[in-house]
Amino acid sequence: MKYCVRCLYPANHPLHLTFDEDGVCSGCRVHEEKDELDWTARADMLETILARYRGKAPGKFDCVVPVSGARDSFFILDLLVRRFGMNPLLVNYNRQHNTPRGIRNLAYLRTWFDGDFMQHVVSPRRVQAITRETIHRIGSMYWHVLAGQTVFPVQVATRFKIPLIIWGAHQGIDQVGMFSHTDEVEMTRKYRCDHDLMGIEAEDLVDGVEGLTESDMVPYMYPHDREISRIGVRGIYLNNYVRWDTKAQHEDMLAKYDYETAELPRTFDTCNDVDCQHHSGLHDWVKFVKWGYGRASDHASREIRLRRMTREQGIEMVARYQDVAPPDKDAFLEWVGLSGSDFDAAIDRFRDPRIWENDHGSWTLRDSVLNHRDDPGVDAARLPQAEPWQDFPETPSKDPDAAEQEYVLMARGYSDNHRVRPPWPARAS
Repeated sequence: MKYCVRCLYPANHPLHLTFDEDGVCSGCRVHEEKDELDWTARADMLETILARYRGKAPGKFDCVVPVSGARDSFFILDLLVRRFGMNPLLVNYNRQHNTPRGIRNLAYLRTWFDGDFMQHVVSPRRVQAITRETIHRIGSMYWHVLAGQTVFPVQVATRFKIPLIIWGAHQGIDQVGMFSHTDEVEMTRKYRCDHDLMGIEAEDLVDGVEGLTESDMVPYMYPHDREISRIGVRGIYLNNYVRWDTKAQHEDMLAKYDYETAELPRTFDTCNDVDCQHHSGLHDWVKFVKWGYGRASDHASREIRLRRMTREQGIEMVARYQDVAPPDKDAFLEWVGLSGSDFDAAIDRFRDPRIWENDHGSWTLRDSVLNHRDDPGVDAARLPQAEPWQDFPETPSKDPDAAEQEYVLMARGYSDNHRVRPPWPARAS
């Protein structure tokens, strides 16, 4: 397998990347723009866009903003509300596998920003059936999350005639350099289907082995193009206008908003995806089983590109986490109603033969970035470190007695300890 000589990504990355004559991947090359673009000028471009919508929608909201109890939600709202004076409607698709910590973080977010909030909670039994269907059909235990998170904001924007949706980072830009930041790519139904949903639309799951009906799949169906066009709904990505650095963003926001991070089983990033029982556990193990790499490679590649981690340090992170067994597997199997053997057999069908070899039922990894420490071109492609590597911040729990490994579907959405609203500036003119 060919690996980038700068980051840790393999040639079989499911979003697809290319390599130049120096062996550097397209994701690394586009990432160089973060150190070349005039981000002050690009922030001015963002203000020009936001000014077209500020105070112009038929209702009280300027935009729709998807949020969660992890990722970059605090940074996004701090930027939009405090800096740009926007009045967003906050929306969230309930992924079902919530952690108590993630529920608390979402409560802190809603309390700090005192914004109107909508959440879509699909029937757990329906989600379980959909999950069994997608496990067997495409080897994905997470399709319903990706589908719900990417469509509920669009449904809300269409229903309430709020034409602007604001997302954080575009994965295709940040990971594999699918576009330049200067392309200012916006959300599309095609990208959602081809990449987020692995080519499977909601309608495609009707009448499968689980007997799902069209009515079952309505929560995951994209609005018709006529509705989108009539209202003029568009979705922009902030990383086209703001230099995206999730570690720096979290460190800044933790100081401002006092939310929670946590150690995760299969990666060193303590800030992202702490709201889900499975994202950095079994879901990441499935990714590794299919493609031969996991979240530790994603996160290390990001830190290498941001000049905080050397390639050698990144490879050591992969070595530390790559073979960690997911501690959440039994809980998921009980929830979804599958045996371990049925689940493993379903996922094994989707192993990439370019990276996995099956010898009489025993799977062996053909290659790994661990074998590519000293590839030709590594030193020539190396980026000088901008700062020495420091671990991601880990905060103490605000509820030490909470059973953090238990699923929480819904819980109290307000935090008594985060009642003081920060002083927002007047709306930008």
